[in-house]
Amino acid sequence: MKVLYHGSLTIIDEPKIIQSGRTLDFGEGFYTTSSKKQALQWIKIRLVGKDMTQGVLNRYYFDDTVLTSANINVLHFEKPDEAWVDFVMENRLNKNFRHAHDIVIGPVANDRVYACFNAFENGFMNKQTLIGELKTYRLIDQYLFHTEKSLQYLQYINFQKV
Repeated sequence: MKVLYHGSLTIIDEPKIIQSGRTLDFGEGFYTTSSKKQALQWIKIRLVGKDMTQGVLNRYYFDDTVLTSANINVLHFEKPDEAWVDFVMENRLNKNFRHAHDIVIGPVANDRVYACFNAFENGFMNKQTLIGELKTYRLIDQYLFHTEKSLQYLQYINFQKV
């Protein structure tokens, strides 16, 4: 079992697949991370422009034995490589892109990473330079639960107001 966090403005004791109006690294679904610090950062981002001063750090157990099971389709990026860049760019730039993975795990593209992606997207940096630059960053993980099937491996523990 692994502990995962989800930074939010509300308690989420029953995770759901979130249909977002914006493009995300790995597509639509329910995002978590093994980094408490990253989840707290997501709360800060969500609080911007809101008439709220507190967020909620939700904690879950993830049955990570499923990662080696044939019953679920898992895509796991160990590091920022060409396949990860292509997958993130496809999700971010192609509104019609859909993938069939139940769970996607890989680095989260934070503000510094977005600046690199922007330089790549605008032709100021080639893909190999982008990957080389990203490898110098200490990137935090994110876990996307993309299907209802995947959510059965996530068990709510508790929350903390922050």
